Amino acid sequence: MNRRNFLSQTATTALAFYGAIRTVRAADSPNSTIRVAVMGLGRGLDHVNGVSGIQNVEVATLCDIDDKRLEGGLKRMEGKQARPPQTSKDIRQVLEMKDLDAIFIAAPNFWHAPAAIMACNAGKHVYVEKPGSHNMWEAEAIVRAARKNDRKVQLGNQRRSFPGIIEGIQKLKDGAIGTVRFGRSWYDNARGSIGRGKEASVPANLDYNLWQGPAPERPFVDNLVHYNWHWRWHWGGGELANNGIHSLDIVRWGLGVKHPTRVSCNGGRYHFDDDQETPDTTLAQFDFGGKVGASWDASSCHPRPAEKHPIASFYGDEGTMLIVGNGYQILDSKGKEIGKGTGEGGDRAHMNNFLEAIRGNAKLNSEIEEGQLSTRLCHLGNIAYRVGRDLKIDGESGAILGDDEAMKLWKREYRRGWEPKI
Repeated sequence: MNRRNFLSQTATTALAFYGAIRTVRAADSPNSTIRVAVMGLGRGLDHVNGVSGIQNVEVATLCDIDDKRLEGGLKRMEGKQARPPQTSKDIRQVLEMKDLDAIFIAAPNFWHAPAAIMACNAGKHVYVEKPGSHNMWEAEAIVRAARKNDRKVQLGNQRRSFPGIIEGIQKLKDGAIGTVRFGRSWYDNARGSIGRGKEASVPANLDYNLWQGPAPERPFVDNLVHYNWHWRWHWGGGELANNGIHSLDIVRWGLGVKHPTRVSCNGGRYHFDDDQETPDTTLAQFDFGGKVGASWDASSCHPRPAEKHPIASFYGDEGTMLIVGNGYQILDSKGKEIGKGTGEGGDRAHMNNFLEAIRGNAKLNSEIEEGQLSTRLCHLGNIAYRVGRDLKIDGESGAILGDDEAMKLWKREYRRGWEPKI
């Protein structure tokens, strides 16, 4: 049996196994040590830093498909706890650990929901990086898995735990700027070209088969791993799923809305002629039943320094609220500042909220269903961009109405044996 067939059969067996068990550990009680794994040691190194200093938390396992990243993760953990973590390239092996309580998932987007669903089925609590899903079907499936297995699942949109932003959103809801009519959000950056990739031999340190995981197989190219997969539809969701989720989540949170009724998204790859399929300049707009609206304006390859955008802003009958950095600023109807607030930022508060929810001491600040309501806006924006027209949405269910071409993008194909099972 060749290696590819062996791994494919192993995946099928493992997924069936994960769908049949659920382990409940003592970490569901308030005082025990919570043992966690971290999957994906790029962004995941921030997860390692975030949890390793929290009392009664042990990083039990580091998981990555790159030997060099595993070595870097072990170095990052030196001296931080009594015993060093184990390492593994294969998340399926990690999930077989009976004494593991939770997993932090920071692998590429196309891994988020499949890994989280496997983890829930195996009885683990889950902290999953944004966006948490690759497509609309996964956005629903990850919620079903959390509910069926009664697991705590937190989306990694960490601003939900920033004290200054929490305070600002509460003031907004308390009427600080009157009735709110619209929310805007931005993302500006100065990304360069990703060039033209060439098919190449897979580096010895990289298990490309496991990196692809649930995604249908494609040849290895030399400008794909570890970051530029973001800009190809097969693996990523462009800047909208990469950073738009952060600012659109703040806007939806402040507006207090769920599903839009109409979505549009325009833009293009304007700055470079390269392998990037997703737009570098984007304007996505969302109408929520004629009562309120929202937008996301992104410029990935031009930072627009003269405009100095906040991450989000709200417009009410009596003024404006800006979400800036770790806090907020309130302006009256003439633009004069009448209030502001700030607080600590970073990842640790959001991760600690997740861990305290496992212990039963807190409510999740971004429970997965709430988080995926925001992620769905990103998926809908991308679908509207790809089909080249507005989408009509059922404001109650969030379903796309009367558009067969758009519905073809609702779900992806999976490699044989890797489709998530709940």
